[in-house]
Amino acid sequence: MTQFIWPTPAAQLRCDKKWPETDDTISLQLSPINNDSDNNQSFDFKPGQFISLGVELNGKMEYRAYSISSIPNQDFLQLTIKRVDGGKVSNYLIDKFNEGDSILALAPTGPFNSVDCISKPKIALLSAGCGITPVMSMARTWLSNNANVDIIFIHMARSPEHTIYFDELQYLNEKHTNFNLQLLLKEPQYTDYPQGRLDQEWLTTLCPDLTERTVFLCGPTGFMQDMKIYVEAMGLDMDNFYQESFTPIEPEVSETDDASGVVQFEVPAFGVSREIDKGATLADVLEESGVPIIIACRSGMCGSCKCKVEKGEVSRTSTETLSEEDIAQGYTLACSSQVQSDVEVSLI
Repeated sequence: MTQFIWPTPAAQLRCDKKWPETDDTISLQLSPINNDSDNNQSFDFKPGQFISLGVELNGKMEYRAYSISSIPNQDFLQLTIKRVDGGKVSNYLIDKFNEGDSILALAPTGPFNSVDCISKPKIALLSAGCGITPVMSMARTWLSNNANVDIIFIHMARSPEHTIYFDELQYLNEKHTNFNLQLLLKEPQYTDYPQGRLDQEWLTTLCPDLTERTVFLCGPTGFMQDMKIYVEAMGLDMDNFYQESFTPIEPEVSETDDASGVVQFEVPAFGVSREIDKGATLADVLEESGVPIIIACRSGMCGSCKCKVEKGEVSRTSTETLSEEDIAQGYTLACSSQVQSDVEVSLI
């Protein structure tokens, strides 16, 4: 197979398969539209990374980021998508997106992955809910490559029926001696599995040698915050701790910050000149002004909303995909930038 080359700014992918994982999640198998039996193309990415999907809804392109759960160098990508109350894109994909349909996709990206995050031979994967998707890609890859790793996979869910990839997790646990599944359930009627909330005591019970491992963590924001506190308290060297920062970043506001007032906002190339509130998030202002910028992950991780501040000042909560040279030249990530003065912005 040849390697799929991602076009700029996005690729058209076709949905080959769609199936339910639980009552509120589905999985999609996507492949290049130009893929055929004589010219199979494989996807190269780092296990744990995500792609952003673009859907036109009510005349507006909406982008959302989803972790890849498949392994690299296959001729498809697998994504698992959970229904979100009021979620525009997730609900569209679950309810209306069908096999044979096509969709825009940005190239894989993200620093939370098993290549850039250097790990020990002993690994602990901690997840809850849909946070299982990136760490599942890591586990699948290590096991398919017969890597010399020892994996403890700790996952928290309501029940077996609400556990994404439940059957595969059971299969991997039976097949691989170096894969140890620890499933913790919230609902008490499942006596074959431990029940409870994943706290520090449970972590110590399920993974007694956690401090000897590299920890990869993904799940709801509150869950990740708690897990970080627990593993630190257990004495883990935090150089061996990685978590998915796949949540919108809230700017820190100190008591001395003066966020009041009105400033001038301009994007000359698109005829935008208006007054805005000081402290507004640059991405929100660009969207409200009708500027055609892609804003995908909204967490400062994918780099899709990179733009340039020609004049004025912004504060930043993330510079994840920016180089020192980018920052010196005025580039910023719109989703992670707050306007602090009169500004003039250009797209790249």
